[in-house]
Amino acid sequence: MEPHLSQYKIFYEVARCGNISRAARELYISQPAISKAVNKLEEGLGVRLFHRNSRGVQLTKEGAILYRHISSAFEAINDGERELRRIRDFHIGHLRIGVSNTLCKYVLLPYLKGFIERYPHVNISIESQSTIHTLEMLEAHKIDVGLVAEPKVKKALTFSPVMEINDGFVCTPSYMEHLLLREGDEPDLFRTGNIMLLDQSNMSRKHVDSYLTERQIEVNQLLEVTDMELLIEFSRIGIGIGCVIKELVADDLKKGTLIEIPLPVPIPSRIIGFACHLAQPSDTLREFLEYCQSYDSAAATG
Repeated sequence: MEPHLSQYKIFYEVARCGNISRAARELYISQPAISKAVNKLEEGLGVRLFHRNSRGVQLTKEGAILYRHISSAFEAINDGERELRRIRDFHIGHLRIGVSNTLCKYVLLPYLKGFIERYPHVNISIESQSTIHTLEMLEAHKIDVGLVAEPKVKKALTFSPVMEINDGFVCTPSYMEHLLLREGDEPDLFRTGNIMLLDQSNMSRKHVDSYLTERQIEVNQLLEVTDMELLIEFSRIGIGIGCVIKELVADDLKKGTLIEIPLPVPIPSRIIGFACHLAQPSDTLREFLEYCQSYDSAAATG
């Protein structure tokens, strides 16, 4: 019969202590049980492992060879147990998040700030990229969670809503004033104005393009911009009419530094939220999602 792991554990402790009675105290088992386990191990291996004498036990040549291998194995197990206790006690984990630059700055950061304060030992990786790339990485299990606009096809993803966003066209009052001066009182703004949109690789652009096509709105002069923050800044300095997320320029609209271009039918709103696979979530991912839910609940009642 092949030796059991428990027999190797007993052998390891006896060799380490050099004394059966001391090993028995370490393992909380009787001395006869120790002796019986060592004897069975020796029978199973077909070699003698210890020399017994009045002062205790001493490893034989064969026993020393076995102990050298066994000790490294049990030390590795002990190291693993210590690491797990450290992870448990300090909530050490790793969270990989995919998010666009814009959503990271305006939506994700408040969640991260509070989560890190609660779990300061969690390692967080941020993949700053487009929503399309984030969804691809989620599907490939290369990230744990993504902050994205709600995808039409979720496949195996779970989606937790965070907020509703609305797209709209904005410009400075001075840009509109000069455009009206040049084109008359009722110009077709999409044909005469400098329309600024995100580039075609962006999900927001696809959403706006769908709206423009459905409403048969044609853009004559188009400036494509790589990210939302740059698009907002271009709108603020009066380069043209930018299609932006209105929640991100709420202060500008309130102060009047930007004005919204009225549309016959508003662009449909979108839902932003956390997408992830919840089949086998890590403890860190579960803690993050629970924190975000509690954050939203506190904000709603606050």
